[in-house]
Amino acid sequence: MSGLPALSLIGWSGAGKTTLLLRLVPELRARGLRVGVVKHSSHAHALHREGSDTARFAEGGAALVGYATPAGVQLSLPEPPEHLLAVLAPFAGRVDLVLVEGWKDGPLPKVEVWREGLEAPLALTRPDVLAGVGTPPLGRELPRFAPEDVAGLTTFLLRCRDEGRLVPPGA
Repeated sequence: MSGLPALSLIGWSGAGKTTLLLRLVPELRARGLRVGVVKHSSHAHALHREGSDTARFAEGGAALVGYATPAGVQLSLPEPPEHLLAVLAPFAGRVDLVLVEGWKDGPLPKVEVWREGLEAPLALTRPDVLAGVGTPPLGRELPRFAPEDVAGLTTFLLRCRDEGRLVPPGA
């Protein structure tokens, strides 16, 4: 991935990952970063609307399917999720940081979003969790941030990026 800094925001469903990302991206942009965001899902979802031309192209075996409109370009590649880092590598010049929502088992460093009433924090068994958002009983000393402390979390993430801690192992 050519050292492109990337981070997963992990947590159980309903923890607030999407809400945090929606706050975090503008804060990172305000600090001059170009941010890429990828939503990871463990569930199979169609990448194209059933019966659409792009779905038919993909079903026909196209190595890459694109959809271009005045609003932008969307590309789909028939790659398994474990190839995500390689797929993102060419974008190293276009983005300064990639945030992945989810991908608990992926190779990226992680920040866990947690709230009361959910299953036990993932950080209890995952050494690649750098910090917690919410009040997770992490079982070890890690930086913690309140969900509304987006500025503090952003400062922490920028420090981790500058220290090279957001580059996936082997990148």
